[in-house]
Amino acid sequence: MTPLLFAAAALAGGVGAVLRYVVDVGVAKVAGRRFPWGILAVNLSGSFALGLVTTALPADAFLLGAGLLGGYTTFSTAMLDAVALWRDGERAASAFDAIGMLLLGLLAAGLGLALGSAL
Repeated sequence: MTPLLFAAAALAGGVGAVLRYVVDVGVAKVAGRRFPWGILAVNLSGSFALGLVTTALPADAFLLGAGLLGGYTTFSTAMLDAVALWRDGERAASAFDAIGMLLLGLLAAGLGLALGSAL
């Protein structure tokens, strides 16, 4: 890895983190904060985008995948949200957040891979 590629990936990761915040806050304004819909939207769109990038733009997969989308998506926040929902007595919402995000994320990534392969 060249120093320039390293710096570009780091910058892209920062941009991804800012995009995550913007999407999370924007979705929360519309859907409310009782359930972490914003992080769900981030992780599903990021999973789809990573699948797409991996197949359609393999030369740019590191910069866009590890950099931009690595900063954009967040497994740790999703799991923290699931634990907080569980702690607050929202057992069904907690299960959906954890298990549903995993299953829907796999589906989104698969759709992205399929679309990327078709391009």
